[in-house]
Amino acid sequence: MDQASGAEALTLSRVERGVENQGLELTEDGADPGGSQKTTVPGPQQRRNLQPFIKARSFCARHARLFKKILLGLLCLAYTAYFLAACILDFHRALALFVITCLVLFVLAHHFLEKFFGKKLSRCLKPLKNSRLRVWMQWAIAGVSLVGLVLWLALDTAQRPEQLISFAGICMFLLILFACSKHHSAVSWRIVFWGLGLQFVFGILVIRTDPGFIAFQWLGEQVQIFLDYTVAGSSFVFGDTLVKDVFAFQSLPIIIFFGCVMSILYYLGLVQWVVQKIAWFLQITMGTTATETLAVAGNIFVGMTEAPLLIRPYLADMTLSEMHAVMTGGFATIAGSVLGAFISFGIDAPSLISASVMAAPCALALSKLVYPEVEESKFKSKEGLKLQRGKERNILEAASSGATDAIGLVANIAANLIAFLAVLAFINAVLSWMGELVDIHGLTFQVICSYVLRPMVFMMGVDWADCPIVAEIVGIKFFTNEFVAYQQLSQYKNKRLSGVEEWLEGEKQWISVKAEIISTFSLCGFANLSSMGITLGGLRILYVPRGAEADCVSFLNTSFTNRTYESYVCCRELFQSVSLNGTNRLSFSGPWESKEFSATALANCCKFYTNAVCA
Repeated sequence: MDQASGAEALTLSRVERGVENQGLELTEDGADPGGSQKTTVPGPQQRRNLQPFIKARSFCARHARLFKKILLGLLCLAYTAYFLAACILDFHRALALFVITCLVLFVLAHHFLEKFFGKKLSRCLKPLKNSRLRVWMQWAIAGVSLVGLVLWLALDTAQRPEQLISFAGICMFLLILFACSKHHSAVSWRIVFWGLGLQFVFGILVIRTDPGFIAFQWLGEQVQIFLDYTVAGSSFVFGDTLVKDVFAFQSLPIIIFFGCVMSILYYLGLVQWVVQKIAWFLQITMGTTATETLAVAGNIFVGMTEAPLLIRPYLADMTLSEMHAVMTGGFATIAGSVLGAFISFGIDAPSLISASVMAAPCALALSKLVYPEVEESKFKSKEGLKLQRGKERNILEAASSGATDAIGLVANIAANLIAFLAVLAFINAVLSWMGELVDIHGLTFQVICSYVLRPMVFMMGVDWADCPIVAEIVGIKFFTNEFVAYQQLSQYKNKRLSGVEEWLEGEKQWISVKAEIISTFSLCGFANLSSMGITLGGLRILYVPRGAEADCVSFLNTSFTNRTYESYVCCRELFQSVSLNGTNRLSFSGPWESKEFSATALANCCKFYTNAVCA
């Protein structure tokens, strides 16, 4: 019997078995003698008529992979012809297509190399895992980097000595953070210097080299063009007049559009792929753990409360230093959705994009400087963590879900802007009234910030004449939020672009381009008082008790040989449960009552911690 006849017989037997299971009796033509139900089964003539279709289907099933390859080859040939034609006719017009094509080819090449040559490359690099060789390589890289930095500073500051102020500012901030460090002796300087070095190299590439500057300038223009498509939807809903003149209908719809696009990219797995590659690079260079690195890399694209969701299954087992790094990454970056809103204010797009990317390694570095790792992490594997795709069943559901989820963010931003601007106006009115009582006129919150924060922004490299305005903007960002601060910055930028006099009646009307760029970088993050509450609230929702906090009785039932966070928490709980009765005998309360090992656990805790009950 050939394959076609076998497939036909198999199909008929399945139909007959299904009918028999329903209690039906079939005749040759498929009629049920009882007449209650009718089920059609092909007769001999019909079977012969169906044989060509069955054979065709069987042929297609046997050669499905071949057909897919042929179809894919034809599509690739068609796209190649289209791509070449577009580039030949006008390469400048096809530049975006060229960049996208190169990115796709790079991803495909990376996947091909990893799939077919990944193990071979790992074996070739195995000698580099030798501890002595690795130490020598680390010292060599550190030495070359130090010499390169010294030479660059010497050559660059010879023509612009004022650049040394910014370098002194970096050193000052590092010393302050080190002085505030939780564990000075445990600081991993590899993480600190690698993080700052990556940020420095990226900054040189974007700001000081022509190819990098042109590339990010072009990228910023493409993002601006992409965001302009929001007008098509918002104009239809709200009308052209409101979209052109009213902030709420001009900038906030961009967040909905961007949220929709990000949801689609997340459903397709593109966001996860990019986040994982960035996290892998930071992990192998800086030596941070998988969970904290993944969360900080995710903050480049998502918000400070969404990024911890990427590592939610691992939060319970993370160390305090890792949790600190996750929070720092949330404060240091901005979400992709609000990035579009800031660009719509007129803020320089290349600076915003590069600032958000550069902040990731620096956030890890400074986090480990302030709160170094002193516990044993469970996530030191270099393989990283796997990220799941979205739960949406299709791309349309992903688009709708992203737009719907963004509504809450838009409402939150609008409500905060109304509240904070109103509170700021009230505070300024109170300060002005209090100042006039002692003949101090024009006292406002902005004026106070311009004096208090002026030394700090000067050490950031801002010219002294621009320091009062930049200090005012930085103060507004910290005590209110970055939306209000960027709005103020955009007003100063619009005055400069409109040709207003720099000084009117003794007041500076705008700041230099250099000060605008520094302000853009310094404001690019969620570090403000309101965000602290948002982050703590979000992580508290996600947090589940860690091992020792969940069951101290089980933990102290086993002997521990060194101090850990778990031992400290559980021993403190045990000490609090101990009391002395009338005969000076120890008694235990709570979960330790009537436990045979309570006295042994107390003796073990007294070996490592001092308490009155240990006397």
